[in-house]
Amino acid sequence: MLRAAHIRTRMGERLRTLGVILLCLTVLVLAGIAPAHAVRLKDIASFSGVRTNELVGYGLVVGLSGTGDGTTSEFTIRSLTNMLEKMGVSVNPTTLKPKNTAAVMVTARMPSSARPGSPMDVTISSMGDAKSLLGGVLLLTPLRGLDGRVYAVAQGSLTLGGYSAEGQAATAQKNITTVARIPNGATVEREVPFQFNRQDGLTINLSGTPDFGTAMQVVNRINASVSGVHAKAVDASTIQMAIPQKFQNNIVPLMASLENLDISPDSKARVVVDEKTGTVVLGGNVRLTKVAVAHGNLQIVVSETPNVSQPGPFSQGTTAVTPQTNVKVKEQNNRLLLMEGATLQELVDGLNSVGATPRDLISILRTLKTAGSLHADLEVI
Repeated sequence: MLRAAHIRTRMGERLRTLGVILLCLTVLVLAGIAPAHAVRLKDIASFSGVRTNELVGYGLVVGLSGTGDGTTSEFTIRSLTNMLEKMGVSVNPTTLKPKNTAAVMVTARMPSSARPGSPMDVTISSMGDAKSLLGGVLLLTPLRGLDGRVYAVAQGSLTLGGYSAEGQAATAQKNITTVARIPNGATVEREVPFQFNRQDGLTINLSGTPDFGTAMQVVNRINASVSGVHAKAVDASTIQMAIPQKFQNNIVPLMASLENLDISPDSKARVVVDEKTGTVVLGGNVRLTKVAVAHGNLQIVVSETPNVSQPGPFSQGTTAVTPQTNVKVKEQNNRLLLMEGATLQELVDGLNSVGATPRDLISILRTLKTAGSLHADLEVI
């Protein structure tokens, strides 16, 4: 009896130990599912069938308080004349003075999932010499796609994020007053002939800098999530995926799981320099080999001080001007900094320690790249 109880006790301890081990392994696996510094796949990639379609139209904005197109905008006069004639009003174009009317371009982005009756935001931009669209109303405007077909119509009152006022001697303006928006100002009349759930495969395009490591990471994450080899990398930024059998004709649940996968994007080490503004952006993978950096400015100031020499009284001498030259040399004695295998933070701290300004930093980075010590792509924009 005692031996049987002892055996049961030992078996219980082993089971508890095995349970603890399995729990630790589960925690490690779950920890590996979410890589460090991860982002969602939908934040760095686009999926086929999920895109917007650009629409554009030409229209007229009326109701402006004398800030519309002047008589020099002939297309505005012609558009206004044609519109009135379609309404049965015959006018003489030479007598029109469209100060309260402006010709505009209307643009919108229609998603592929939009259906007839869906609202869309539209942007209105002045084409002529209108000074402001404040208080204007857009007349019914058809919006066309690249195929020339009408997909939506827009109409409504404009909203501006600024104002402008002027007098004879002063002008006040805030933001841009020749561009406006109409929230939900367009109504979809025709949908894009595309059925999302009928796709046999998906194409995933990675945004940003192409990277083979990131592409293979996405492939491995997708195949692990769908339990099969369905995705493959075509190149450094394109991934093709076959739709698994259980998601055929029902791709939405698959998309919901794919777009939330955690990915740690990688890229080449790069330093971007904007010389116009003195902005320097260094990537986190920038590395330096052993290098000595000395930074200092030499400043030489030469000044001339004329001295006037007067002759003695009752002498036959004349007044003479004798120049006096002062030369001052000022050189910054910044210490020599030694950096070996420096990381990004060490590089920035080191350059700041020698008093490098953004302009100096640009010169130092260029010199390091020329010397072969900066292991990163140096891009000047």
